[in-house]
Amino acid sequence: MRVGKITSVNFNQFKAKASTEVRGNSVNLAGVIYYFGNIGSYLKTTNSIGEQLICEVVSIFDGDMKIDTAAYDVDSSREILLKPIGTITRDGRFNLGVGIFPSIYSEVNIVTHEDMELILQNNKDNELCEKVHQSFHLGVSKNLINYPIDISINSFFNIHSAILGNSGSGKSNTIAHIIQEIHKKKDNSAIGSRILIFDVNGEYRNAFADHEKCQNLKVRFLKPNIKAAEDGYEPFALPHFLMNIDEWSAFLMATDATQRPFWDKVLQESYKFYMISTREGDERQKLINYFRFKICNLLQTLHAQGDNETTIITAAKSIIYGVVELIKSDADLDKACQQEGIISDLRELFRNCTIDYGENKGKLKKALQAVRQKVSDECVREVMDYRATNEEFFDYRFLKQAANMALLEEDARGNGRIREYTSTMMTRLDFFLDNDNCLFMRESPPNVRKMKDYLDWLWQSKCAVPSQTNMIIIDTSELSRDALETLTSVASRLHFTYRKKLKGSQRREKPVHLVLDEAHRYIKKDSKYLLRENIFEQIAREGRKYALYLLISSQRPSELSGTVLSQCSNFIIHRIQNEVDMNYVQSILPYFSDDFVNKIKQSAPGEALIFGNCVSMPLHVRIKLASPEPNSENCKVHEEWFKVFPPPPPEL
Repeated sequence: MRVGKITSVNFNQFKAKASTEVRGNSVNLAGVIYYFGNIGSYLKTTNSIGEQLICEVVSIFDGDMKIDTAAYDVDSSREILLKPIGTITRDGRFNLGVGIFPSIYSEVNIVTHEDMELILQNNKDNELCEKVHQSFHLGVSKNLINYPIDISINSFFNIHSAILGNSGSGKSNTIAHIIQEIHKKKDNSAIGSRILIFDVNGEYRNAFADHEKCQNLKVRFLKPNIKAAEDGYEPFALPHFLMNIDEWSAFLMATDATQRPFWDKVLQESYKFYMISTREGDERQKLINYFRFKICNLLQTLHAQGDNETTIITAAKSIIYGVVELIKSDADLDKACQQEGIISDLRELFRNCTIDYGENKGKLKKALQAVRQKVSDECVREVMDYRATNEEFFDYRFLKQAANMALLEEDARGNGRIREYTSTMMTRLDFFLDNDNCLFMRESPPNVRKMKDYLDWLWQSKCAVPSQTNMIIIDTSELSRDALETLTSVASRLHFTYRKKLKGSQRREKPVHLVLDEAHRYIKKDSKYLLRENIFEQIAREGRKYALYLLISSQRPSELSGTVLSQCSNFIIHRIQNEVDMNYVQSILPYFSDDFVNKIKQSAPGEALIFGNCVSMPLHVRIKLASPEPNSENCKVHEEWFKVFPPPPPEL
């Protein structure tokens, strides 16, 4: 239906005069009401080759208005200012931008629902649409009032996406609604989905605890640092032996120059201590032989310092005592060393640490030679060449013994300041060993010894297909900053490493989506991030190749890594009123215009601007309310302040 004609054409805006036949701001077309006069609504015109140009209403005014009669001039000539958005070609395809502009007096018509279906192109493959779901309902358009907006599942989830907005603008509701909407589909099961949510505020359990609402969704609710099931959560574990040297160095705040090489050595020795205490037969003999060599090497290094014998013997007694205490600190290790004669060797060495008139008379040297003769050099070389991988299981309790052994070796070499250099790292090690905030790293699920075992436990992959988990919510609301960064980084890196090992078509099977709630807390753009190599930046750059995707949610985009944000191709932006955040978003996204800025600033809670691969053109949408909602509702202060409490029961 015609509502007017073009009277002026500019490269970025058209002016149209409304037809005198059209009264008000709406028309009835085939029983459907279209509100063309709403700011932000859509109208269309045509160019000389028959293409339809889709335009957005920017302004409505009366070109012939007279100040003294404006309030009564009901027959005045209205004008509409239009901003061109895109073009529907003659073969029915929609493209952003305008190539050929309309001529003067071209007709301006209503954009109908049929036009919107062409523009949004939700059902591209009709044959496939009969077999699987291709889209999900997001909400209703703010531009074309009450028009339902459906988003292509593939276009939204096959690339990284970002949901941004101030606190209380509706980000959590958007995420919850999208996941619920997809898994409420009746005809097809969505058991193939794999969604991992890092729930920083502990609000998503409320949205997914009702299994009747999403029957196709099998959810695990996990929480770190609890020892048994609690409030509907299972204990979450992230075993320490799956952490690599970068993650350990970050958590312990180890410096590259001194502490990182030291800690790499500690990890290797921890694994060997563990093997000594648990292995049997020839394997343990090799490791005991290696341990005996380490003791001899300590004392021989001390002899090579060239100090007087009194100093050497005093230091030797201290080292032997330290080794004995190290062995006794673990019952299994003590038992193994008792059985293999190392304890008796140490006692013999200690008995020969005597001084008569300032001389030892070679007693320690002879005793050391006797112990050294028990060592097989071939076995030592074999054990020294063996290096544990990042996935080799070992007991975390051996970290302290291995660190002390490494310190003793440095002491024997005369490196008297090594304890000073490593003091911060050793303090962090004590924090890891003793603090309840790190319990989730010290625990290991049953029968988990490798990365594949851990991921199978996490997703319950060994269960029958209907019982496999397809969404995991990890409540990290009670973690400290360093523990939060470690948990999110290591869990994400394990998924990335595993998927990189997949070959061929397996890379495209069972895609994993990481939902990063409050992402600015652990994907920072500055050097304060604990890990030098931000795993999320690597996933943002390469994850698409391995079907590992990020869904980023943040209220402070200005604090986010620019690399991660720039790799996102879909954006749902709720209200942002902070100029710093808005300018940062605008700098990352060069096609962001001032019109978008105004819409975002003026959005009410629950409204958002959507643009990117998932939509043909930017859409202003009122997003449907999740049911059930996440636990993110604001406190109603007036109700809490004036709440009437029942009187206490009478005393008996």
